[in-house]
Parts: sequence; C-alpha cells; structure tokens
Amino acid sequence: MEKEIGGYLQLEEFSGKDYYDTLYKVNLGRTALLWLVQSRHCKKILLPYFLCSSVINVCSVNSIEVEFYNLDDTLTPIISPSVLTEEGTLKDDIWLYLVNYYGQLSNQKILALQKQYKQIIVDNTQSFYQPPLEGIDTLYSCRKFFGVSDGAYLSTDAQLLPLEAIDCSHHRMAHILGRYEENASAYYQEMLDTAATYDNMGIRKMSKLTHNLLKAIDYETVRLKRVNNYIQLSTLLPSDNQFTGIIPDGPFAYPYYHANGILLRKKLASRKIFIPTNWSNVIKSMPQHTREYQWAANILPLPCDQRYGKDEMKYLAEVILEEEKTL
Repeated sequence: MEKEIGGYLQLEEFSGKDYYDTLYKVNLGRTALLWLVQSRHCKKILLPYFLCSSVINVCSVNSIEVEFYNLDDTLTPIISPSVLTEEGTLKDDIWLYLVNYYGQLSNQKILALQKQYKQIIVDNTQSFYQPPLEGIDTLYSCRKFFGVSDGAYLSTDAQLLPLEAIDCSHHRMAHILGRYEENASAYYQEMLDTAATYDNMGIRKMSKLTHNLLKAIDYETVRLKRVNNYIQLSTLLPSDNQFTGIIPDGPFAYPYYHANGILLRKKLASRKIFIPTNWSNVIKSMPQHTREYQWAANILPLPCDQRYGKDEMKYLAEVILEEEKTL
C-alpha cells in the first residue's frame, strides 16, 4: 500500500513509553495464553474453578485438555496427585494456571509454587503493577486497568511460534470514547457487543492504536490514585476476607464482602453505582455451599481506579452503608 501524504490529521503519536515496553505485546490476555500454551506444546492445563469463562473457552475451542482444581482458604491450589510425579512436580506437558486474584498472590508465593510444581503460568490480569518474575510465564491485561479496548502483555522465555498478524482496534473504541462524554448506560450495550467479539479471536500483535494510547498514560499517577483510593475504602468499609490480606501496588479493585452480595449489587445499581460480577459463570456452575460460589456472589469489586478521588470513595462508602441497612 502506498504511503499517504497530506489530508486530514489523525490521532497524535504519543511520545511516552508503555509500562511493559520490553514484553511481548498482543491483542488479548486469552490470546496471549493461547500463543503461550501452543508454543510450549502444552497438552493439559490445570485451571481453578474460580475462573472466568473466557480462559476456559479458549482452551476448549483449541483442544487443550483441562482439569479443574479448588482453592483452599489461603488461595493455594489443591492439586490432584494424579497429575504429579513421585517428586511432586507436574508431569510433562501439564501446566498449572495461577490467577493472582486482586493482587493477593505475592511474588514470594509465586516462587514457592514454581519451585514446587515447575510448570506454572501466572495470570496477572488483576495485578498490572506486579512485575513478572524471570523464568515464570506471566500474562497482563491492559483494558482491566486503562481506557483501551484491548491489549495484553506476555512475559516468557519460551520460543514462541511466529506471529505476523497485527490487530486493528479503532472499531472497538466507541463505548470508551462515548463514555468519556456521556453516561455509561448510553453505551452499555455497545460495550457488551464489543466484548462478544473477543470470543474465538485469533492471536494477533497489539494494535497500533492501543500501543499508542498506552504510551500516553501517566502510570505513576494512576498507581498512586489506586493505592490511595483502596486505602480509603478499606478504612471506611473494613472487610476481612481472603482477598484483602495484601494491599496491592496499584490495586485492581477493593474486594468488599457482603453476605448478600447479589442483592446489594442490585441496590447499588439502582443508585447508579455499577459493581460487576467478575465470575458470573461460577455462580451458575458451582453449588452454593462452595467457596467459589460464595466468592463470586458475595465479593464486590468496588472501583478504586484513577477516575476517582476522596470524594467519590466517601460517597461510595456512604451509599453502601446506607443500602446495607435495608437488607
């Protein structure tokens, strides 16, 4: 294609650097995983029951055998002896997928699990600011933390399969740009429609647009805002549960537990406070008495991100306490 000269101006080329400039850049976290397991010739992957359907689906569609495991009260995997060698490591071609829920999986614990099982993959989609460890495969998602429609990073020492296709994401930006000037409700369906296009998406390099937008972010300011908002919420709404033991660096959300979380979410939505259910598939598939069901239903990931400050956190806490009195 001939290079164009002149005409109308496009989006500016930003001069900053993205946060993980040296890592592999791909279109989605799930495709980063697929690229990795195919390159590693992984035949079987151990997944937690407490997991979103997108990871499960990408394994199923691509004929990767899956075995599920439970987590104990410390969020440590309970692994079946059938997949272990006599030495206690994972058998060849089997990999353990570890989700860093709300940033509670410290690098010290990751190293201990890697020493125990050898073949592990760390999902840091909820812990963007936690750096990858050398020699440990690690995934990151950009859209969980920043105003982009896609983008992911992969840290690995694997010899990856060749990848030439580059993603194109301008057509996925309408709900993000729209919400910047209008209410989220006006673009909610468009957001859902866009998310649906991620199913079965092929492995591609990160789009030029997403990479450019990521270079415009003040990552230190974002990190500090998230930390400060998290600390304020933890003071106003104390919540002692498995997901609040560590204050993460640049937290994803504040995991607030309520025994009637499903109803509280609905009441908050009526007040225009929208709290997602990150693992709705777990609520549908797991028995109510299980840890996984209780976590998915009753842990509310309260927003503490860079859009907000002290006033919003105070208002959020006040509304929650007010609505709890009606339950």
